[in-house]
Amino acid sequence: MEVRLETLSEDLFTPLKRPEKLSEQLGSPSASFWRDVWRRFRHNRMAALGLAMLALMTVMAIFGPMMSPYTYFDTNLADHNKPPSAEHWFGTDDLGRDMFTRTWYGARISLFIGITAAVVDLLVGVLWGGIAGLTGGRTDETLMRVADVLYGLPYMLTVIMLMVILGSGLIPIIIAMTIIGWIPMARIVRGQLLQLKEYEYVQAAVALGASMPRILFKHLIPNAMGPIIVTMTLTVPAAIFTEAFLSFLGLGVQAPVASWGTMAADGLPAMKYYPWRLFFPATFISLTMLAFNLVGDGLRDALDPRQRH
Repeated sequence: MEVRLETLSEDLFTPLKRPEKLSEQLGSPSASFWRDVWRRFRHNRMAALGLAMLALMTVMAIFGPMMSPYTYFDTNLADHNKPPSAEHWFGTDDLGRDMFTRTWYGARISLFIGITAAVVDLLVGVLWGGIAGLTGGRTDETLMRVADVLYGLPYMLTVIMLMVILGSGLIPIIIAMTIIGWIPMARIVRGQLLQLKEYEYVQAAVALGASMPRILFKHLIPNAMGPIIVTMTLTVPAAIFTEAFLSFLGLGVQAPVASWGTMAADGLPAMKYYPWRLFFPATFISLTMLAFNLVGDGLRDALDPRQRH
């Protein structure tokens, strides 16, 4: 059937009027990678519980000592070894010092050492493993053989020997823990980069003349952030436990500075008669390590592309 142009009205070409809000509802914004990771992470109940525990620990480490009228070094022999009460919420130790204040002040020390050691391991490990994985050849062989030799040393024995040489204190304990603590991170980063550098976008960047630092920090490391973040998350509780163990042996921070390890060491001889002196620091060490492990497991699942749906 032939239709003449003269019979076509302009009304037939009028755009359909649609409310602007309705138009916006028809299309859903695309979720970014990290937004999708956060969505899957917060739907993991155990990971969300671990994150809430860490947030509570951090808040109490910052504001907990301010909630008590006592300081961590105040001594009062008349109040020694008092059980938890309205006056001393966590009781007192053998010198009459308030355990509540010392527990949360010790949280500052333990968390600071654990997080700082993990950050140093992250920086050194990413640079070492990144250079080895990207350059390959003789450079890769040399760097990884050095890492293998250091990795063959017993970690705890090496840390104890370094603590004996360097002495006690915050800086020596961080140095001792990070001398060989970065090696697992370096090996993970190297393994990831050996896979990623074979992808087309990396080959294109090389063909376009991109420098090695740009390829490493712009293309490779951002795409390996998943395993890096998970490894760092699991490194923090290991560092906290190492600090607690060294302080327990008397090689950590020294009195009157308090950490969970020193408090546990002081409370062990009195465990039979004054169990609260060991209960509170040991409990918070365990809860912190549990929380970091829950968060690490949740991040591992959230960053796994096979878990997407």
